[in-house]
Amino acid sequence: MKILQSVVIKQVLTEKSKEELLSKIESDKNQYQKECDQLRFEIKKLEKTNKLKRTRFIQHLENEIMNRQEKIKLLDFQIEQLHMLPIGSELKEKEVQAILDVQVGDSWDDKVEQTIVIKDGIVVEIR
Repeated sequence: MKILQSVVIKQVLTEKSKEELLSKIESDKNQYQKECDQLRFEIKKLEKTNKLKRTRFIQHLENEIMNRQEKIKLLDFQIEQLHMLPIGSELKEKEVQAILDVQVGDSWDDKVEQTIVIKDGIVVEIR
């Protein structure tokens, strides 16, 4: 019988992967900052329009700014944590779906928890 199963993908932290992660986080952070700046610009532009429509829309834009600022704080925290992690640590990158072939007599515990370990983009272990 074939079933779908979630498989955890873990990445071994190396100097190269650490730099790539930091670069991606910084890029995401910069994008959120640009979006905040754009939203602030939109608010200033709206301040010159109809008061009734303006108030609700400005509140919506301010909520969007707050959401992005929370994401920026989370990214800052991730940067801090990444700097503290030693090289060789395993980071959960994502989960993917795999088709698992199960037969009568198979050990269920061996089949259920599967993990793929990647180091610098290369699969180094399947557990």
